[in-house]
Amino acid sequence: MTFTEAVKTCFSKYLTFSGRASRPEYWYFFLFIVIWNAIAAVIDWLFFTQVTTVQTETGTSVTAVSSQPVQTIVGLIVFFPHLAVAWRRMHDTGRSGLYALLPILLIVGAAAVLVFGIGLASSFQHGGNLDILLTRATLLIVIPTLLVLFVSPLLVLWWLSRPSQPGTNKYGPNPYEVAQ
Repeated sequence: MTFTEAVKTCFSKYLTFSGRASRPEYWYFFLFIVIWNAIAAVIDWLFFTQVTTVQTETGTSVTAVSSQPVQTIVGLIVFFPHLAVAWRRMHDTGRSGLYALLPILLIVGAAAVLVFGIGLASSFQHGGNLDILLTRATLLIVIPTLLVLFVSPLLVLWWLSRPSQPGTNKYGPNPYEVAQ
């Protein structure tokens, strides 16, 4: 599969979460996303960045601020096609497509533990040691979760780079065998 074929395939299957996607299909589309994000960043920098210079007693302070509208639009355009091809790529390695969402699900879970755990502890202002106990219990849960948060993207990246399962698996035929 060539670069152009991969991009066309991913945009034509932008909401197809069934079947399998080969390594070139996923990684060429990923390269396409990186290239277009770089181009969007340059456009945002050139046309949508406001540079402010402030003179202070200690020296000059320069601040550049951009709302990044072009990068936001590019991100919205490629979000579902990228999710769908990652889902199909996981199928190609014999895993459920839900594994592509693993880092996002862990982030949501860690945020929920922090919000509810520490938020619940802070509601016990006059509860003596109960607020400290709940805060410590929350931290005992969050610290291992944060460690998993650092490892999970690497694990998903490793799964996405694995070779295709030979033959037909429960998600469909091997894309290399179908193409021949």
